[in-house]
Amino acid sequence: MIARSGDRPMGTMRDLNRRHVLAGLAGLAPMTVAGRVWAAPKADARLLVVFLRGAYDAANVVIPVSSSFYYESRPNLAIARPGSGVGSALSLDVDWGLHPALASSILPLFQRGEVAFVPFAGTDDLTRSHFETQDTIELGQEVNVRRDYRSGFMARLAHELTGVRPISFTEQLPLTFQGEVAVPNVAINAVGKAGIDSRQAKLITAMYEHGPLSGAVAEGFRVRDEVYQQVTDHMMEASRNAASPKGFELSARRIGRLMRETFNLGFVDVGGWDTHVNQGGATGYLADRLGELGRGLAGFAEEIGPKWNDTVVVVLSEFGRTFRENGNHGTDHGHGSVYWVLGGGVRGGRIAGEQVAVDQPHLFQNRDYPVLTDYRGLLGGLIRQLYGLDAASLGRVFANVTPKDLALV
Repeated sequence: MIARSGDRPMGTMRDLNRRHVLAGLAGLAPMTVAGRVWAAPKADARLLVVFLRGAYDAANVVIPVSSSFYYESRPNLAIARPGSGVGSALSLDVDWGLHPALASSILPLFQRGEVAFVPFAGTDDLTRSHFETQDTIELGQEVNVRRDYRSGFMARLAHELTGVRPISFTEQLPLTFQGEVAVPNVAINAVGKAGIDSRQAKLITAMYEHGPLSGAVAEGFRVRDEVYQQVTDHMMEASRNAASPKGFELSARRIGRLMRETFNLGFVDVGGWDTHVNQGGATGYLADRLGELGRGLAGFAEEIGPKWNDTVVVVLSEFGRTFRENGNHGTDHGHGSVYWVLGGGVRGGRIAGEQVAVDQPHLFQNRDYPVLTDYRGLLGGLIRQLYGLDAASLGRVFANVTPKDLALV
């Protein structure tokens, strides 16, 4: 059984579990293990990991605009090439574009050199299971060894650092913070709702009650509610009660203030990315969620103020999605993804990491992006540079990993 903390639902940022806060403050004292005093690197930098639960469709966010195969594979979902008019991709370089929903939030950061995107990133977990792969990433352990569910990679990182002040912006303590260091958690969950609530639906139904469209209107709302409930249930299952993108947008500035003033190692999960049906292209469901996510990240960057220069935000997801759209105008569980690395000191404004042509011969199993940059290597390279970890310390965070230095910090 996996032990988790913070089982009591928390409605606002004030609802910190007092026991966890006190334990977290106690965890700031000098740490000793087996009689040994740590002489660990100091946690001067700030690191926030944003986990997009549900597997976001990376190919429609960082778009391979130079690939004709992309446009052949997505006749209903593809984002038009830059310069094609309203709703077209925002140019990043000759090969890649950005979803237009991120025009006012992430694009300015990219243009200032504060965002880098790493395509073809992910894990060697091939289950395509939300839960298995989320666990894989949060634990940060090798796939082919027995899992220790009480040892998440962020807990291990916190254990290697002095002056660390960790926090999880989640309803329950996630796997990644399971370990020897006490970590407080606080929920920011705010579940999204349908565009028309039940009161509005009743008013509209009453308007048509005695007319020829009465039956059609009533049936339309019935079907809508049924479909919405099915989609919501499925997404919430994949999201593991993570905050909605709207919830993240509304809370990101509060997260920024807390990480500016008190905490320096954080984790937040954002759900709602399992887009099997009616995903949308330049507009629609995914576009709306991206807009919320982008505004949240931009608000966080603004709120954290001058500390932004010493902050790194990593945005990742358990896996990507199928490169070809499915018959329901959506995408299914895939493999390789695109990670985001943001921060005032990030060497951004570029697409980083190993790349291949986006065409049919380079698909993984003829369906997905391949993984060319392993997430443990990428994160290992980042934290080694951020905190100056030596090989032994890094090995305790990510065992048997060769850190990949993409010159991001």
